[in-house]
Amino acid sequence: MKKSFLWQILIALVLAIIVGVIFGDSATYVQPLGDLFLRLIKFIIVPLILSTIIVGITSAGSMKKLGRLGGKTISFYLATSFFAVTIGLLVAIILSPGTGVNVSIEEENIPSGETQSVIDTLLNIIPTNPIESLATANVLQIIFFAIFLGLGITLVGDKAVPVKRFFDGLAEVMYKITAVVMKLVPLGIFGLLAPIVGEYGLDVLMPLMKLIVAVLLACLIHIAVIYTISLKMLGKMNPIQFFKGILPAITVAFTTCSSSGTLPVTMKNTQENLGVSKETSSFVLPLGATINMDGTAIYQGIAVMFTAQYFGQSLSIGQLIIVALVATLASIGAAGVPGAGMVMLTMTLAAVNLPLEAIALIAGIDRILDMMRTAVNVMGDATASVVVDQSENKRETVAA
Repeated sequence: MKKSFLWQILIALVLAIIVGVIFGDSATYVQPLGDLFLRLIKFIIVPLILSTIIVGITSAGSMKKLGRLGGKTISFYLATSFFAVTIGLLVAIILSPGTGVNVSIEEENIPSGETQSVIDTLLNIIPTNPIESLATANVLQIIFFAIFLGLGITLVGDKAVPVKRFFDGLAEVMYKITAVVMKLVPLGIFGLLAPIVGEYGLDVLMPLMKLIVAVLLACLIHIAVIYTISLKMLGKMNPIQFFKGILPAITVAFTTCSSSGTLPVTMKNTQENLGVSKETSSFVLPLGATINMDGTAIYQGIAVMFTAQYFGQSLSIGQLIIVALVATLASIGAAGVPGAGMVMLTMTLAAVNLPLEAIALIAGIDRILDMMRTAVNVMGDATASVVVDQSENKRETVAA
């Protein structure tokens, strides 16, 4: 990663904070810069996911190898998500962010509580019309379609070589387009972050500052313990080298609150800065952008404890175990888009019969929490790509 680009990102962050603090709500005038960047990301995301997953699967060569790659990836995602929600629960138990909160609930912010069942969520992953899935950018359905298309190409063999070459070429084209769009990352960060800083003042943050600190602390613990150990022990990589290499993706995730939207940056960073092979990153990262939500799992664990503490209820050991399991599964089902974690929180609260009204309390600061949990989500995806790639002996040596 060029140092000049890193400095551009850091300068954009500092300028965004300064402009937001000085101009307040008027900072929204720079929002079009952020919107431009987001539109460009959306412009490349569908063909990038489709082509890279297909290339990742067809590059595996055999069904046995593909099964091994998928097993390692999903196992890592499930394990880290369970650790994440457990850390969230423990931090919330120690800090008690829900006790002594003197904030009234606004009725209009209370969600209806109508959420899809687990079965419906799983069924909706399967597209009835793949073309519609591509047109509406339904990432989970696109991934499902791409996986089966890649498997079909692999099973057909020689007759499908022209199809494989087409997607190989498309993937290379999308990599080049992505490289061009990535040059606008500093501009996008400035346009997205400045209005957020201007919008959220101390009046909104102070009453729930303890909740914000709890989520931040849990995220830092998860990064320092789970990701650092995974990188050092399993990925055989210096954590400092990792965080330096993935910093642009973390910054974009923090400002956009979208794991899927950050995917092009994450892929570019892991391949160029961390030496992860295209074969591994093309499979692990798109999958992780939609099913690996460690930050969301942390958020759900803390939000459940916050709700119980606010309403003066206590949770049994059995209920805490249920929360850990449901939050792990719910985080996997959460789409990588802004605000998805709050939607999935209703499922977790309902599992232990806690009032959904507490979501109205969290709604005011959800954007702040979303920024933190999305950054963790993306770090988790990148960590998995390093670990899996190392286990497959694919990672190239990259100078720190």
